[in-house]
Amino acid sequence: YNILKKNIMHLNNFSICSFYKFSYLNDLEKLKKKLINFLKPNDIKGIVLISKEGVNGTLSAKNENLNNLKEFLEYTLKIKFQFKIQKFNQHSFLKTKVKIKSEIIKLNQDDINPKKVTGKNLTPKEWNQIIKNDKEYVILDVRNKYESKIGTFKKAVKTELSNFTEFPHWIKEHEHKLKNKKVAMFCTGGIRCEKASTYMIKKGYRDVYHLEGGIFNYLSNNLKSNNNWEGECFVFDDRVSINKKLDKGKYSQCFACRNPISEFDKKSLNYKKGVSCPHCFNKTSEKKKKGFEEREKQLFIAKKKGIN
Repeated sequence: YNILKKNIMHLNNFSICSFYKFSYLNDLEKLKKKLINFLKPNDIKGIVLISKEGVNGTLSAKNENLNNLKEFLEYTLKIKFQFKIQKFNQHSFLKTKVKIKSEIIKLNQDDINPKKVTGKNLTPKEWNQIIKNDKEYVILDVRNKYESKIGTFKKAVKTELSNFTEFPHWIKEHEHKLKNKKVAMFCTGGIRCEKASTYMIKKGYRDVYHLEGGIFNYLSNNLKSNNNWEGECFVFDDRVSINKKLDKGKYSQCFACRNPISEFDKKSLNYKKGVSCPHCFNKTSEKKKKGFEEREKQLFIAKKKGIN
């Protein structure tokens, strides 16, 4: 009984905290030092991107450090965030990284500014109404192909992007389908939608909407009923995917190509742990495969010796 009680107490004793904001930031090097000097000593891991246009981050911390983390971020960055929190039983990242970037979400469009204009936010409840009565709307999944492959909303149009910078080209190619339509888009946490909607407004689209807080916020508010999400949601940390209950999903990840892989994929002759999977076997050279094999070998040796 005592062992069982101890194990239960250790379940989900970490929090994964996602946040972003388009805001004016200065003294980026100074901010970077402040962030690193707080995060590392407090055993908070993950990645934070900062730029002149704002901040974008996902961090994992012990539950007892969560409130201090949130207070520190808002005080240091002078920003009020809509934090998205999920529970987990360990760190979801191996390292702590703070990077200065030209964009916190890269679109390569210099003439747009989400701080000034963006699409209209839709609550999860309003989003469900749009899915139910979608004749006036085109529902766009603006995530990458490998993300939407394992889960998306009912009736969503998948943009099938390799990366977000392809979005403007996709809009140009599908302009005939979007003209005179209301466009409602979604992504994982909301940041891509904000920038995508700004771009579309710049291009003359009038009725542009996006799911407030993204899929994370939707799943947090629709656990019992009216859930129009199908499948799992890809996440950019060691969990790989989460299910409707925000628990770790069933997918692993291929080290070679970063695609999510299922148990079925692992039965393929083209799957070799850490080396290849059905998605990339024919896309990587033998030289690269040998490099991945050597990495797996070193990981195995390190694990055997108890080295992290």
